[in-house]
Amino acid sequence: MSKYKYSETEQQINDVLKYHDEKLKKIKAARPSTAELGSRIQESEDLLRMLGHTEMPIVPKQEEPKKVMVIPSWEELCIEAENTVGTGNALESIFTDEELRRNTQEIRMLNAEYNQLHHLDKYDIAISAAAGLLGAAVDILLVGIPQKTPEGLKGGPLSNYVRDWFDKKFPEEEMEKLANSKVSKVPYDAQDNRNTTVYVEGLSAYYHRLLSLGHDPLLGLIFGVADILTGRMTTIDKTGKIVSQVMENYADRKETDVFAAIAKQIIHFKSDITTSMGLPAPLMGLFNFLQFGKIGEYEQTIAEIVQGMYYEGYDFIHFCTLSIPVMIVEVVTRIGYAFKRIKEGYSVKESIPFSLNREKHPKLVTMLFVGHSAATAVNAGKVYFTQNPMAINYPQWIAFAKYSYKQLKWVLIEKPNARDAYVRGKLNEQLAEVLEDVDSTFNEISAKYIVVIE
Repeated sequence: MSKYKYSETEQQINDVLKYHDEKLKKIKAARPSTAELGSRIQESEDLLRMLGHTEMPIVPKQEEPKKVMVIPSWEELCIEAENTVGTGNALESIFTDEELRRNTQEIRMLNAEYNQLHHLDKYDIAISAAAGLLGAAVDILLVGIPQKTPEGLKGGPLSNYVRDWFDKKFPEEEMEKLANSKVSKVPYDAQDNRNTTVYVEGLSAYYHRLLSLGHDPLLGLIFGVADILTGRMTTIDKTGKIVSQVMENYADRKETDVFAAIAKQIIHFKSDITTSMGLPAPLMGLFNFLQFGKIGEYEQTIAEIVQGMYYEGYDFIHFCTLSIPVMIVEVVTRIGYAFKRIKEGYSVKESIPFSLNREKHPKLVTMLFVGHSAATAVNAGKVYFTQNPMAINYPQWIAFAKYSYKQLKWVLIEKPNARDAYVRGKLNEQLAEVLEDVDSTFNEISAKYIVVIE
């Protein structure tokens, strides 16, 4: 009897379980999707609003409580690290050999990347060399070497054109009148030693403008103005001796006002510029200090060579003519650089080659150095084959010296520091990205945990 009752009970339980399984399957099959559920909720809310219920009940969201994360203090971490690995470890010890090789390779790549920014490609070299050769060709073919003729100094077509322009701009008759007027008379204009108190070696009508610093187109703005204010004459004689003396016979040529002295200095320049022995080239008088050398057949010193050049017509006007080939090298190089930059995708503003800042124009100074080096090399060959110092392009050698100094300073001093700053900047950018990722991760952890530092 008990067995039958147990079997009957077991059968009932099974029937109940089977009934609930079928019911659960029907519930799951009838479960709406998320979209349907949202639609039904919206319909219910609309129905409630129609019935006059304007405020919907807000069910507070149950937030999961944050867990506590305990982080050791920095001092504890340092003590634990010292106990684990000891002290006296190098920074490299935390990296594997492979990581160290990768770090070294990365730094080499950054150095190479920086060097590439300043490396001249074949087009840069072609532009610079073409500019230098063009300037040298103008010097050889159009400037030439000045020579004294019955009609005055004559040289190449360009040289003659520039000298004729000066003659028209400063007519001889007007300049003679200006030279004889009191407004242009200066105390340092003694043409011989008859009016000096201290003898000046070589002072004559031919050389007095070369020896007197007041006649130098650059130094005259300092020494000439000072001599006008003090009534003196400052000279470097043919032997390289500096003589500064009071010109008692020219005391009436002094000025007490500095602006009047500057005006008189400029007027005197104007009156002398087209004379037969005109103003010397800038700083030419300083070569009188170079009392050494045995140059040429007569074993002359450098000072004697320069004095002879001035006597033969190497004056300020010829200096201006020689500056034209130098300007051609400068302008052609800069224009070629600008067009190449524009072709590479830079804007016109970024390509304007006025500034010599290497951060804005990395290759420009190097290209100018190459261009002027080419022109100077050709001029050196011209002097060598002609054996004539009058063939020296003085402005070209000044430009070469200027850019050689800039290039040497860049290569030896500035470039290593700039390259190091470039590499450090790139590494700092990568470090900033890593720190940003660390901050993002820390914010995510802070959202889930309460961070406690012991």
